[in-house]
Amino acid sequence: MPTLILTPRQTDDSRQLWRAAIELGWGVERITDWKIDGEFKRLDEPVFYVETLMTPIVAAAFNVKLSEPPEDWLVRLPADYRHRQITRMTLDEARTLRTHEFIKPPNDKSFPARVYGPGELPAEFDGGMSVLVAEPVKWEKEFRCFILDRKVRTFSVYMRNGVPQRQASFVSSDTEDAEMQRYTSALLADARVELPRAIVMDVGVIADRGWAVVEINAAWGSGIYGCDPREVLHVLRESVER
Repeated sequence: MPTLILTPRQTDDSRQLWRAAIELGWGVERITDWKIDGEFKRLDEPVFYVETLMTPIVAAAFNVKLSEPPEDWLVRLPADYRHRQITRMTLDEARTLRTHEFIKPPNDKSFPARVYGPGELPAEFDGGMSVLVAEPVKWEKEFRCFILDRKVRTFSVYMRNGVPQRQASFVSSDTEDAEMQRYTSALLADARVELPRAIVMDVGVIADRGWAVVEINAAWGSGIYGCDPREVLHVLRESVER
């Protein structure tokens, strides 16, 4: 039987996943501190929903690897799915840029992802770390998709024109949903697009350019927004490399 492993951090997402796991007949355990005891390690099929900072501890304690996307995935994505220029470089290289660019760490949130001008990047981080540097664009709407074996299992709008959609209950129209599904279906059927089995993909509409991929993220640490938590759990289950 799968057992959902949660961290000490209480969030609305973790509570939704807790309830969904119980509905599915799964076990649920919440780690209460940074030291993981032997009882947890004896679980047959742990499934993880954890923060990035805890992944090294969890991976070592349970002898598993949590699936992560390649750092250069977005750079290698065919241009017709990106609709903007994106480059991978070191943070030191990005610090030499003299233009305003959207800059983010590839797979974590060590510093905020946003548009930075000259001299605005944080100084306290290692200059050798990788960053993605992208042409700034205006996103009209953005959707989160939990994907398993190249099929969208559940999705939710999460942003409109930079405004989070929690207050609006993550509502999207049937027309928007159909457009998003047509776009993602074409992308997921394209053999040029390499993907891990279990992944989160964010897609959206760029003003005057159309549908494009925002980014991909590890499923085990991604917010679920208005997605079906039961379907999210099935994706999380396959994001563990044992």
